[in-house]
Amino acid sequence: MEESKKEKKQRQFPLGVKLALIIGTIVVVSLGTVTILNSYFVSQDVRVTAEENNLTINTRSATTVQNEITSVRANVLQILDLMNAASGGKTSALARQAEAFFFERNQNIAEVYVLTKQSSGNLIPHTHLRNSRFFASNEVDTNSSDIFINQAKKQLDRACFGETIAMNISPYFKIGMLALLMPYRENGLDECCVIMFSLEKISDILGTGSTNQTFMINDTDDLLCHSENEKVLSGQSMKNHPLVAQMRQKNQNNEESRQVPFDMEDENGKKSKYIGAYQKIGLADICVLTTVPLDTVLEGVRTTRKNNLYLTGIVLCISIIFILSFSRFAISRHLRKLTAAAKEIQNGNFNTDIIATLNTKRRDEIGVLNRSTQDEQEFLNTFARFTNRGVAKAIARKEIDFEPHLKDVSIFFSDIRGFTAISDGFKNRFGEESPREIIGFLNDYMSRMVNCVTISGGTIDKFEGDAIMAVWGILRDDSLEFELMPDSNPKKKELADKHAQHVMSDAISAIRGTIAMRYALMQYNKDAEAFTKAHEHEAKAKYKPHIRIGCGINTGRATCGIMGSEDKMEYTAIGDSVNFASRTESSNKPCGTDILITQDTYNLLKKDYIKCEENHFTITKEHEADEIVVEMIPVEFEVKGKGAQHFYGVVNMPHFDIEAFFKTSDAEFKLDKDCARCVGPTGPKTLNEVRNLLGIPIPEFESVNLNEEENKIQVKK
Repeated sequence: MEESKKEKKQRQFPLGVKLALIIGTIVVVSLGTVTILNSYFVSQDVRVTAEENNLTINTRSATTVQNEITSVRANVLQILDLMNAASGGKTSALARQAEAFFFERNQNIAEVYVLTKQSSGNLIPHTHLRNSRFFASNEVDTNSSDIFINQAKKQLDRACFGETIAMNISPYFKIGMLALLMPYRENGLDECCVIMFSLEKISDILGTGSTNQTFMINDTDDLLCHSENEKVLSGQSMKNHPLVAQMRQKNQNNEESRQVPFDMEDENGKKSKYIGAYQKIGLADICVLTTVPLDTVLEGVRTTRKNNLYLTGIVLCISIIFILSFSRFAISRHLRKLTAAAKEIQNGNFNTDIIATLNTKRRDEIGVLNRSTQDEQEFLNTFARFTNRGVAKAIARKEIDFEPHLKDVSIFFSDIRGFTAISDGFKNRFGEESPREIIGFLNDYMSRMVNCVTISGGTIDKFEGDAIMAVWGILRDDSLEFELMPDSNPKKKELADKHAQHVMSDAISAIRGTIAMRYALMQYNKDAEAFTKAHEHEAKAKYKPHIRIGCGINTGRATCGIMGSEDKMEYTAIGDSVNFASRTESSNKPCGTDILITQDTYNLLKKDYIKCEENHFTITKEHEADEIVVEMIPVEFEVKGKGAQHFYGVVNMPHFDIEAFFKTSDAEFKLDKDCARCVGPTGPKTLNEVRNLLGIPIPEFESVNLNEEENKIQVKK
């Protein structure tokens, strides 16, 4: 916070303010004026054009629809007159022949009814013409018209008394159909004529264009025709359509046509602006309406905005000329120094003398950049001494304390069994090329192991040949000062419990990561076998060896801090607990195990995570997911500085979810069920099962020589 205040104080006259005043004034005034004026005039011009086009489409559509419906009406009246005038009446052969010719020439007409109103008020068919071919070709039930007639008595009565009505009968016929109900006079009777015909021609007239949309409604605002046919088939009402509502309001003034703007919400509730035109045709109070979205027609304005970008570029060029004159001496010279320093850093020369010549006393952004560059030099020199990713991140985030501290950590060592023989095998086969092959094999193996450490929260400390050292808890900032507090201080117990929980969590994470290594090793061996087989017919057949490893974990107090020289440093852990972890790893071979933990680690976890006598062979549900199955090695070891100890072979974590573990770093991870036999719910239940699974001979502890000097362990007599 103090640094931030100092920087703000030093930047009393930031260069950005000066540049913003010059460039901002020119660009904002020119671009703003051009954009506002140009967009306004162009949008007005486009809108007028769109309105004229929309009105033209509406007028043309209304006229054509009227002509089509008038033509249908005239043709029907003509055939009715012809049949009435035919000698022999409507049932004569001549009348039937005329009917056939009529439907031949008017295939879109499905049926014609002439209904007579009785004194009782009932309507009875007087004349009935049916286009059987229409019903057959469209697969329409002939009863559809009868159902409609029975349900439209109110409208039929109105037609008998002189009204002409248009009705949507598509829901009855399941195809686009229109019924025209009109008065008909014959022999002085109150009659009405019902014409049922297809909407196909009218739909073609209205069109299905995506920009301008035209539809047709009747006097009760029922939809008669629309480009979206499903709306017609469902008998949708357009009463709530904004354009229809405005039209009905204007109808009070007897306006037959008009163009109006309106707003309409889409399915997501978003409002959009539209232009709408409507025109009533002179038949059956039918109205044709045409709409066009304003946002669509105003796309041309975007072209205008592109033109503004070109104008902006010109204005910027003019501005740059002025700015270059100003910044030549105030900025460029210092930026060239910064550029040269950056290039030196990119080349790996962190100690370049150029950085020392940067002026850090400037009271503007250049001064801040110069100071930041010097800070970066210090950071990069420190960073170059580290190879551990976790430690490097901690340094970058300033989360690491460079002073040495005592910490309770879990230390891990692993080693490849028989690595010397493996190396000799590579030398015999590949000769001078063996180093590359060995490194390739080791990198494959170690990348899998390191992944397990990283996922479980561990920190890779170092690689020593084929051996790996990792530590859990080394980056945790846990102070041990609470141990100096008097026992009477209640804060001591609180801090001690919190610390113990952290230590147990680190130990569990270490075992979890090591158990995951068992799966990763089986997967490696499986992949190595496939790799070897794929190259077996080559001259110098490449191969990857089948390997076994030993892993040792110890939990204890270690000295953690930076070790090394001015040229090379590392953040590591040292002490008896580290040495003991190394010796634990080397004890896997005589013990016939792949994972050993020390008695210290066992004692730390046994109460909550290991079913044993101390917890009556039960653990709580809280810790069940991290349950560990171990077996005590039936030999006591006399360890220097530790006395008589037992090692414990890790059998399994029965609730370990392998897939969830590895998916934290690789979302596409797929579980290999064959390899999953080594850990988790399908894993081993005894140490002998582990040995059989991994091909480790079962040792005879009575005859095993545990006094080998390299182990530094003696059997207690």
